[in-house]
Amino acid sequence: MARKRNVDENEKSSCPVGKFFKGLEKMSGKKPEFMKHLRQSRLEFLKAVKCLVDAGIEHLEKKNDPASRKKAVKIKVE
Repeated sequence: MARKRNVDENEKSSCPVGKFFKGLEKMSGKKPEFMKHLRQSRLEFLKAVKCLVDAGIEHLEKKNDPASRKKAVKIKVE
């Protein structure tokens, strides 16, 4: 009984995208063509997330780069 409860708690806290793909697998009956497309869609989804993460890292690196910071410019006032 404790084991079943633990599994239920893990399912509640899992990623909604993962739940979606698991549900599709169960409904498909493991049909080869469907599984092929499902694997490919998982790969594409992860590549999309990777692009966002890479862009975020690049933005933070540029933001913290001393060479890219704006420098004060002296303006003569008459």
